[in-house]
Amino acid sequence: MLWSVRIFTCLVVLSAVGCARHSVSITSEPSGALVFVNGNEVGRTPMKYDFDSYGDFDVILRKEGYETLKTHKDIKTPLYGYPPLDLGAEAFGVKDHFEWRFDLTPVSGQIADPAELINRAQALKEDLQTSKYTRSPATMPTTQPQTQPTGQPALLPQTQP
Repeated sequence: MLWSVRIFTCLVVLSAVGCARHSVSITSEPSGALVFVNGNEVGRTPMKYDFDSYGDFDVILRKEGYETLKTHKDIKTPLYGYPPLDLGAEAFGVKDHFEWRFDLTPVSGQIADPAELINRAQALKEDLQTSKYTRSPATMPTTQPQTQPTGQPALLPQTQP
């Protein structure tokens, strides 16, 4: 009976001592980038992000005037994160802190040539249709355009009220 009271008291004291905290500081150059972690918007840099479990994280940073940065970060589980050591880490309030720094690239001021974009799209379309992994459509389109595009906008007939 005395042992059960002592064990119960120890468990209550240990559970009240602390809780493990896991966090990562996210910074970027320039600061103020919008941060998404695993598809969820979490804030703007510089920031501190608290997470519950170790593992893989998909990180996206966006800022106007800069290219969107999509990357993958992995936080490996430390030895004290595995059972039964994780119970002690939780009880004593272990704090893990990591740092991620990202450099954003300014968007180039060049405007893409529309003809070049169309040619690239045509080439990609042909590659897709000729891929050995692409199957033929089950049915063909039932409608075809009646006229060929002329490059000039079509004029609508004028109607009188």
